[in-house]
Amino acid sequence: MSALNAATVALVERVSPLPALAPAPRLLDTESRDWLQSLRAKGATGEDAIARLHALLLRAARFEVARRRPTLPHLRGDELEDIATEAADDALMSVLRRLDDFRGASRFTTWAYKFALLEAAVKLRKRAWQGREVPLEPEGWGLFSSAGLEPDAEAEQQELLETLQSAIAQVLTPHQRNVLVALALNGVPIDVLAERLNTNRGALYKTLHDARRKLRKHLQEHGLALDNEEKR
Repeated sequence: MSALNAATVALVERVSPLPALAPAPRLLDTESRDWLQSLRAKGATGEDAIARLHALLLRAARFEVARRRPTLPHLRGDELEDIATEAADDALMSVLRRLDDFRGASRFTTWAYKFALLEAAVKLRKRAWQGREVPLEPEGWGLFSSAGLEPDAEAEQQELLETLQSAIAQVLTPHQRNVLVALALNGVPIDVLAERLNTNRGALYKTLHDARRKLRKHLQEHGLALDNEEKR
């Protein structure tokens, strides 16, 4: 090897970045480690752990149901208990499927508890909308208007709203328009809309993001902007 080549190789070796080291795994607390071992065990040990986990999740679901009960006065006690039980059942399946996802950022019971809270909240929102039509036409434009503005500010706001309404009708696809109007204008819970449209939350979030991007671009091209629209 020539002196020039040798020097080049030595230089490359010196400046080449070291491979990135993976972050060290968290050390699990004793209780969380025992939960994971028991839930992965076979036979009576595993069955007992699953039963204890279901009881924990049921308490969490009942807590969330009780917290939200004032918003659902038409539901009876047995209906609420059924919702809590169903939420606990689904949360249990989710936790068991995702045991490998637990990284120890919190106690295992805290991590698992959140699954039940989420399931209960989703089921209650769906129950609240049961039998109700999902509005896909704009009903909430008045929410964007601000009272007491100066004449010039009021005129600017009116121009913005008119341009926005026009853009929603002309720039967006029918599906994007329906999703945006239902979620952003009419306050339909995303879980309810996902069920009615036979899709999932991720797909709806993507549709909503694309619709907002189109609207933002259209407004910018017309010299307008939504001040509270976050940059993406």
